[in-house]
Amino acid sequence: MASAAFLHAEHIGSLLRPATLRRAFRDSEAGRIDTGTFLAIQDECVRTAVAKQEDIGLGAVTDGEFRRQSYWSHFVRAVKGFDVSEARFDFRNDAGDKTHFLSPHVSGKIARVRSISVGEYEFLKTVTRVIPKLTMPSPPTMDFWAQPGALLASGYADRDEYFRDLAQVYVQELRELATAGVTYVQLDEVPLAMLCDTELRAQLEGAGEAPDRVVQSYVNLINACVTGRPRTLRVGLHLCRGNFKGRYLSDGGYDYVARKVFNEVDVDTFLLEYDTERAGGFEPLAAVPPHRCVVLGLVSTKVPTLERPDSLKRRIDEASRYLPLERLALSPQCGFASTVGGNSLTEEDQWRKLELIVNTAADVWS
Repeated sequence: MASAAFLHAEHIGSLLRPATLRRAFRDSEAGRIDTGTFLAIQDECVRTAVAKQEDIGLGAVTDGEFRRQSYWSHFVRAVKGFDVSEARFDFRNDAGDKTHFLSPHVSGKIARVRSISVGEYEFLKTVTRVIPKLTMPSPPTMDFWAQPGALLASGYADRDEYFRDLAQVYVQELRELATAGVTYVQLDEVPLAMLCDTELRAQLEGAGEAPDRVVQSYVNLINACVTGRPRTLRVGLHLCRGNFKGRYLSDGGYDYVARKVFNEVDVDTFLLEYDTERAGGFEPLAAVPPHRCVVLGLVSTKVPTLERPDSLKRRIDEASRYLPLERLALSPQCGFASTVGGNSLTEEDQWRKLELIVNTAADVWS
Protein backbone atom coordinates (compact mmCIF):
# COMPACT_ATOMS: atom_id res chain seq x y z
CA MET A 1 0.00 0.00 0.00
CA ALA A 2 1.28 3.46 -0.86
CA SER A 3 2.32 5.78 1.94
CA ALA A 4 -0.60 8.20 1.52
CA ALA A 5 -3.17 6.81 3.94
CA PHE A 6 -6.69 5.88 2.84
CA LEU A 7 -8.90 8.70 4.06
CA HIS A 8 -12.62 8.51 4.81
CA ALA A 9 -13.29 12.12 3.72
CA GLU A 10 -12.00 13.44 0.41
CA HIS A 11 -12.68 15.93 -2.31
CA ILE A 12 -12.05 15.25 -5.97
CA GLY A 13 -9.71 18.10 -6.81
CA SER A 14 -10.94 21.21 -8.56
CA LEU A 15 -12.42 24.13 -6.62
CA LEU A 16 -14.36 27.18 -7.76
CA ARG A 17 -11.91 29.82 -8.91
CA PRO A 18 -12.23 33.01 -6.82
CA ALA A 19 -13.28 36.13 -8.71
CA THR A 20 -9.75 37.50 -8.35
CA LEU A 21 -8.34 34.45 -10.11
CA ARG A 22 -10.94 34.40 -12.89
CA ARG A 23 -10.17 38.04 -13.59
CA ALA A 24 -6.43 37.28 -13.59
CA PHE A 25 -6.93 34.57 -16.24
CA ARG A 26 -8.75 37.10 -18.43
CA ASP A 27 -6.16 39.81 -17.82
CA SER A 28 -3.28 37.43 -18.55
CA GLU A 29 -4.82 36.28 -21.83
CA ALA A 30 -5.43 39.91 -22.84
CA GLY A 31 -1.89 40.94 -21.94
CA ARG A 32 -3.00 43.35 -19.21
CA ILE A 33 -0.80 41.67 -16.56
CA ASP A 34 2.59 40.01 -16.91
CA THR A 35 3.44 36.40 -16.08
CA GLY A 36 4.96 37.25 -12.71
CA THR A 37 1.84 39.08 -11.56
CA PHE A 38 -0.38 36.23 -12.78
CA LEU A 39 1.68 33.61 -10.91
CA ALA A 40 1.63 35.70 -7.72
CA ILE A 41 -2.17 35.87 -7.85
CA GLN A 42 -2.36 32.12 -8.42
CA ASP A 43 0.00 31.49 -5.49
CA GLU A 44 -2.07 33.61 -3.11
CA CYS A 45 -5.34 31.98 -4.19
CA VAL A 46 -3.83 28.52 -3.67
CA ARG A 47 -2.61 29.48 -0.19
CA THR A 48 -6.08 30.67 0.78
CA ALA A 49 -7.82 27.57 -0.62
CA VAL A 50 -5.40 25.20 1.09
CA ALA A 51 -5.85 26.94 4.43
CA LYS A 52 -9.62 26.64 4.07
CA GLN A 53 -9.40 22.93 3.25
CA GLU A 54 -7.22 22.35 6.30
CA ASP A 55 -9.54 24.37 8.54
CA ILE A 56 -12.46 22.20 7.41
CA GLY A 57 -10.48 19.12 8.41
CA LEU A 58 -9.58 17.45 5.12
CA GLY A 59 -6.62 15.10 5.41
CA ALA A 60 -5.59 15.55 1.77
CA VAL A 61 -5.75 18.87 -0.05
CA THR A 62 -5.30 20.06 -3.62
CA ASP A 63 -4.41 23.40 -5.15
CA GLY A 64 -7.95 23.52 -6.58
CA GLU A 65 -6.45 23.11 -10.07
CA PHE A 66 -6.09 26.90 -9.91
CA ARG A 67 -3.23 26.93 -12.43
CA ARG A 68 -5.30 25.22 -15.14
CA GLN A 69 -7.96 26.43 -17.53
CA SER A 70 -9.44 22.93 -17.51
CA TYR A 71 -8.52 19.69 -15.78
CA TRP A 72 -6.48 18.55 -18.82
CA SER A 73 -5.15 21.84 -20.23
CA HIS A 74 -1.76 21.66 -18.47
CA PHE A 75 -1.17 18.19 -19.96
CA VAL A 76 -1.67 19.42 -23.52
CA ARG A 77 0.73 22.33 -22.94
CA ALA A 78 3.49 20.10 -21.56
CA VAL A 79 3.33 17.29 -24.13
CA LYS A 80 4.31 17.82 -27.76
CA GLY A 81 1.93 16.38 -30.35
CA PHE A 82 -1.42 17.38 -28.85
CA ASP A 83 -3.94 19.88 -30.11
CA VAL A 84 -7.45 20.91 -29.10
CA SER A 85 -10.53 20.40 -31.24
CA GLU A 86 -14.28 19.89 -30.98
CA ALA A 87 -15.14 16.62 -29.25
CA ARG A 88 -17.12 13.85 -30.94
CA PHE A 89 -19.69 13.81 -28.09
CA ASP A 90 -21.84 16.48 -26.42
CA PHE A 91 -22.67 17.46 -22.86
CA ARG A 92 -26.37 17.41 -22.03
CA ASN A 93 -28.78 18.19 -19.20
CA ASP A 94 -31.97 16.57 -17.95
CA ALA A 95 -34.02 18.61 -20.44
CA GLY A 96 -32.05 17.11 -23.32
CA ASP A 97 -30.25 20.33 -24.27
CA LYS A 98 -26.81 19.67 -25.77
CA THR A 99 -23.55 21.60 -25.45
CA HIS A 100 -20.47 21.14 -27.61
CA PHE A 101 -17.07 21.16 -25.95
CA LEU A 102 -13.39 21.12 -26.86
CA SER A 103 -11.15 18.17 -26.09
CA PRO A 104 -7.55 17.09 -26.59
CA HIS A 105 -6.59 15.07 -29.63
CA VAL A 106 -3.29 13.80 -30.95
CA SER A 107 -2.01 15.76 -33.93
CA GLY A 108 1.56 14.46 -34.22
CA LYS A 109 4.08 12.15 -32.59
CA ILE A 110 3.92 12.86 -28.88
CA ALA A 111 6.70 13.42 -26.37
CA ARG A 112 6.86 14.88 -22.87
CA VAL A 113 8.90 18.06 -23.30
CA ARG A 114 8.72 19.13 -19.67
CA SER A 115 7.13 18.16 -16.38
CA ILE A 116 3.36 18.23 -16.46
CA SER A 117 2.54 18.67 -12.76
CA VAL A 118 5.75 18.72 -10.71
CA GLY A 119 5.69 22.52 -10.52
CA GLU A 120 2.15 22.47 -9.12
CA TYR A 121 3.22 19.99 -6.45
CA GLU A 122 6.41 21.85 -5.52
CA PHE A 123 4.39 24.89 -4.48
CA LEU A 124 1.50 22.95 -2.93
CA LYS A 125 3.76 20.99 -0.57
CA THR A 126 5.15 24.24 0.87
CA VAL A 127 1.74 25.54 1.94
CA THR A 128 0.12 22.50 3.55
CA ARG A 129 0.63 20.39 6.67
CA VAL A 130 -1.40 17.44 5.35
CA ILE A 131 -1.21 15.20 2.28
CA PRO A 132 -0.80 17.16 -0.98
CA LYS A 133 -3.00 15.39 -3.54
CA LEU A 134 -2.27 15.80 -7.23
CA THR A 135 -4.81 15.28 -10.01
CA MET A 136 -4.12 14.36 -13.64
CA PRO A 137 -6.33 13.60 -16.64
CA SER A 138 -6.51 9.87 -17.29
CA PRO A 139 -4.77 8.33 -20.33
CA PRO A 140 -8.06 7.50 -22.15
CA THR A 141 -8.93 11.21 -21.91
CA MET A 142 -6.24 11.73 -24.52
CA ASP A 143 -7.99 9.43 -26.99
CA PHE A 144 -11.73 8.83 -26.58
CA TRP A 145 -13.18 12.24 -27.46
CA ALA A 146 -11.12 12.86 -30.57
CA GLN A 147 -12.91 12.96 -33.90
CA PRO A 148 -12.64 9.81 -36.08
CA GLY A 149 -9.60 10.05 -38.32
CA ALA A 150 -7.58 12.25 -35.95
CA LEU A 151 -5.21 9.42 -35.06
CA LEU A 152 -4.28 8.49 -38.62
CA ALA A 153 -3.87 12.16 -39.52
CA SER A 154 -1.35 12.47 -36.68
CA GLY A 155 1.14 10.13 -38.30
CA TYR A 156 0.59 7.10 -36.06
CA ALA A 157 0.06 3.83 -37.89
CA ASP A 158 -2.42 2.56 -35.31
CA ARG A 159 -3.71 3.05 -31.77
CA ASP A 160 -1.23 0.55 -30.29
CA GLU A 161 1.71 2.66 -31.49
CA TYR A 162 0.10 5.81 -30.11
CA PHE A 163 -0.69 4.17 -26.77
CA ARG A 164 2.93 3.05 -26.35
CA ASP A 165 4.14 6.62 -26.65
CA LEU A 166 1.33 7.92 -24.44
CA ALA A 167 2.16 5.40 -21.72
CA GLN A 168 5.76 6.56 -21.71
CA VAL A 169 4.60 10.12 -21.01
CA TYR A 170 2.75 8.93 -17.90
CA VAL A 171 5.53 6.60 -16.75
CA GLN A 172 8.05 9.43 -16.95
CA GLU A 173 5.74 11.89 -15.18
CA LEU A 174 4.76 9.54 -12.35
CA ARG A 175 8.39 8.62 -11.77
CA GLU A 176 9.38 12.29 -11.54
CA LEU A 177 6.42 13.08 -9.28
CA ALA A 178 7.37 10.27 -6.90
CA THR A 179 10.98 11.48 -6.84
CA ALA A 180 9.70 14.96 -5.94
CA GLY A 181 7.81 13.47 -2.98
CA VAL A 182 4.28 13.00 -4.29
CA THR A 183 2.45 10.17 -2.48
CA TYR A 184 -1.08 10.51 -3.88
CA VAL A 185 -2.11 10.96 -7.52
CA GLN A 186 -5.70 10.84 -8.79
CA LEU A 187 -6.41 10.08 -12.46
CA ASP A 188 -9.66 11.65 -13.67
CA GLU A 189 -11.31 9.13 -16.00
CA VAL A 190 -14.49 9.80 -17.97
CA PRO A 191 -14.40 7.43 -20.99
CA LEU A 192 -14.80 4.18 -19.01
CA ALA A 193 -17.82 5.64 -17.20
CA MET A 194 -19.25 6.84 -20.52
CA LEU A 195 -19.00 3.31 -21.87
CA CYS A 196 -21.56 2.26 -19.25
CA ASP A 197 -24.20 4.15 -21.27
CA THR A 198 -26.16 1.79 -23.54
CA GLU A 199 -26.97 4.53 -26.07
CA LEU A 200 -23.34 5.56 -26.33
CA ARG A 201 -22.26 1.95 -26.84
CA ALA A 202 -24.82 1.66 -29.63
CA GLN A 203 -23.37 4.83 -31.17
CA LEU A 204 -19.89 3.28 -31.13
CA GLU A 205 -21.14 0.04 -32.64
CA GLY A 206 -22.82 2.04 -35.39
CA ALA A 207 -19.43 3.57 -36.16
CA GLY A 208 -17.84 0.12 -36.36
CA GLU A 209 -16.23 0.15 -32.91
CA ALA A 210 -16.62 -2.73 -30.43
CA PRO A 211 -17.26 -1.32 -26.92
CA ASP A 212 -15.81 -4.40 -25.19
CA ARG A 213 -12.56 -3.96 -27.08
CA VAL A 214 -12.47 -0.27 -26.26
CA VAL A 215 -12.88 -1.04 -22.54
CA GLN A 216 -10.09 -3.64 -22.65
CA SER A 217 -7.79 -1.32 -24.57
CA TYR A 218 -8.28 1.42 -21.96
CA VAL A 219 -7.71 -0.97 -19.07
CA ASN A 220 -4.47 -2.06 -20.73
CA LEU A 221 -3.48 1.56 -21.42
CA ILE A 222 -4.00 2.69 -17.83
CA ASN A 223 -2.01 -0.28 -16.56
CA ALA A 224 0.83 0.48 -18.97
CA CYS A 225 0.95 3.94 -17.40
CA VAL A 226 0.77 3.04 -13.69
CA THR A 227 2.06 -0.52 -13.27
CA GLY A 228 5.63 -0.41 -12.07
CA ARG A 229 5.19 2.96 -10.37
CA PRO A 230 7.09 3.53 -7.12
CA ARG A 231 5.12 1.84 -4.33
CA THR A 232 5.31 5.05 -2.30
CA LEU A 233 2.81 6.44 -4.79
CA ARG A 234 -0.87 5.78 -4.15
CA VAL A 235 -3.02 6.08 -7.28
CA GLY A 236 -6.76 6.65 -7.34
CA LEU A 237 -8.99 6.38 -10.41
CA HIS A 238 -11.93 8.79 -10.46
CA LEU A 239 -14.74 7.48 -12.69
CA CYS A 240 -16.94 10.38 -13.80
CA ARG A 241 -19.80 10.87 -16.24
CA GLY A 242 -18.73 14.38 -17.20
CA ASN A 243 -19.04 17.66 -15.36
CA PHE A 244 -19.45 20.99 -17.14
CA LYS A 245 -21.59 23.71 -15.58
CA GLY A 246 -23.97 21.10 -14.19
CA ARG A 247 -24.17 19.12 -17.43
CA TYR A 248 -23.06 15.52 -18.02
CA LEU A 249 -21.97 13.20 -20.82
CA SER A 250 -23.58 9.86 -20.03
CA ASP A 251 -26.00 7.72 -18.04
CA GLY A 252 -25.70 4.23 -16.66
CA GLY A 253 -24.47 2.33 -13.62
CA TYR A 254 -21.01 0.77 -13.41
CA ASP A 255 -22.28 -2.76 -14.12
CA TYR A 256 -20.92 -2.90 -17.68
CA VAL A 257 -17.29 -2.25 -16.64
CA ALA A 258 -17.27 -3.17 -12.95
CA ARG A 259 -15.75 -6.65 -12.94
CA LYS A 260 -13.03 -5.83 -15.45
CA VAL A 261 -12.14 -2.35 -14.23
CA PHE A 262 -12.29 -3.03 -10.49
CA ASN A 263 -10.25 -6.23 -10.78
CA GLU A 264 -7.80 -5.48 -13.57
CA VAL A 265 -6.90 -1.79 -13.31
CA ASP A 266 -3.80 -1.51 -11.14
CA VAL A 267 -4.81 1.32 -8.80
CA ASP A 268 -5.33 1.51 -5.05
CA THR A 269 -8.63 3.38 -4.89
CA PHE A 270 -11.70 4.02 -7.04
CA LEU A 271 -13.52 7.32 -6.61
CA LEU A 272 -17.02 6.79 -7.97
CA GLU A 273 -19.78 9.21 -8.92
CA TYR A 274 -22.98 8.29 -7.05
CA ASP A 275 -24.90 11.56 -6.65
CA THR A 276 -27.88 10.81 -8.93
CA GLU A 277 -29.98 7.88 -10.10
CA ARG A 278 -28.07 8.05 -13.38
CA ALA A 279 -25.18 6.34 -11.56
CA GLY A 280 -27.18 3.20 -10.82
CA GLY A 281 -27.04 1.15 -7.62
CA PHE A 282 -24.23 -0.03 -5.37
CA GLU A 283 -24.37 -3.65 -6.54
CA PRO A 284 -21.25 -3.30 -8.76
CA LEU A 285 -19.19 -2.67 -5.60
CA ALA A 286 -19.41 -6.41 -4.92
CA ALA A 287 -16.85 -6.82 -7.73
CA VAL A 288 -14.18 -4.73 -5.94
CA PRO A 289 -11.38 -7.05 -4.74
CA PRO A 290 -10.25 -7.09 -1.08
CA HIS A 291 -7.10 -5.01 -1.61
CA ARG A 292 -8.89 -1.99 -3.11
CA CYS A 293 -11.00 0.80 -1.60
CA VAL A 294 -13.87 2.95 -2.86
CA VAL A 295 -14.71 6.61 -2.28
CA LEU A 296 -18.44 7.23 -2.68
CA GLY A 297 -19.19 10.47 -4.53
CA LEU A 298 -22.57 11.10 -2.89
CA VAL A 299 -22.44 14.90 -2.63
CA SER A 300 -23.27 16.86 -5.77
CA THR A 301 -21.03 19.63 -7.06
CA LYS A 302 -23.62 20.52 -9.71
CA VAL A 303 -26.34 22.01 -7.50
CA PRO A 304 -26.18 24.30 -4.43
CA THR A 305 -28.67 22.28 -2.36
CA LEU A 306 -26.94 20.88 0.70
CA GLU A 307 -27.42 17.15 1.20
CA ARG A 308 -28.86 15.84 4.49
CA PRO A 309 -26.40 14.00 6.77
CA ASP A 310 -28.93 11.27 7.56
CA SER A 311 -29.46 10.64 3.84
CA LEU A 312 -25.72 10.36 3.25
CA LYS A 313 -25.35 7.95 6.17
CA ARG A 314 -28.19 5.84 4.87
CA ARG A 315 -26.57 5.56 1.45
CA ILE A 316 -23.20 4.71 2.95
CA ASP A 317 -24.93 1.97 4.91
CA GLU A 318 -26.49 0.67 1.68
CA ALA A 319 -23.07 0.60 0.00
CA SER A 320 -21.58 -1.28 2.95
CA ARG A 321 -23.79 -4.27 2.08
CA TYR A 322 -21.50 -4.82 -0.91
CA LEU A 323 -18.14 -3.57 0.41
CA PRO A 324 -16.97 -3.45 4.06
CA LEU A 325 -17.41 -0.07 5.71
CA GLU A 326 -13.70 0.27 6.52
CA ARG A 327 -12.95 0.22 2.76
CA LEU A 328 -15.43 2.99 1.95
CA ALA A 329 -15.12 6.76 2.11
CA LEU A 330 -17.16 9.86 1.24
CA SER A 331 -16.58 12.67 -1.27
CA PRO A 332 -18.32 14.93 -3.80
CA GLN A 333 -19.16 13.19 -7.07
CA CYS A 334 -16.69 15.39 -8.98
CA GLY A 335 -14.75 18.60 -8.75
CA PHE A 336 -16.48 21.95 -8.36
CA ALA A 337 -14.87 23.48 -11.44
CA SER A 338 -13.55 21.25 -14.21
CA THR A 339 -12.94 24.51 -16.07
CA VAL A 340 -12.24 28.08 -14.97
CA GLY A 341 -15.96 28.88 -15.35
CA GLY A 342 -17.00 26.39 -12.67
CA ASN A 343 -20.40 25.00 -11.73
CA SER A 344 -23.54 26.84 -10.61
CA LEU A 345 -22.69 27.09 -6.92
CA THR A 346 -21.17 29.77 -4.74
CA GLU A 347 -17.89 29.39 -2.89
CA GLU A 348 -19.93 29.33 0.33
CA ASP A 349 -21.96 26.40 -1.06
CA GLN A 350 -18.72 24.61 -1.93
CA TRP A 351 -17.19 24.97 1.53
CA ARG A 352 -20.44 23.95 3.25
CA LYS A 353 -20.53 20.77 1.18
CA LEU A 354 -16.91 19.90 1.99
CA GLU A 355 -17.53 20.57 5.67
CA LEU A 356 -20.59 18.29 5.50
CA ILE A 357 -18.42 15.52 4.04
CA VAL A 358 -15.81 15.83 6.79
CA ASN A 359 -18.40 15.91 9.57
CA THR A 360 -20.43 13.03 8.15
CA ALA A 361 -17.32 10.91 7.70
CA ALA A 362 -16.32 11.61 11.29
CA ASP A 363 -19.72 10.39 12.48
CA VAL A 364 -19.64 7.26 10.33
CA TRP A 365 -16.05 6.16 10.79
CA SER A 366 -15.14 7.49 14.24
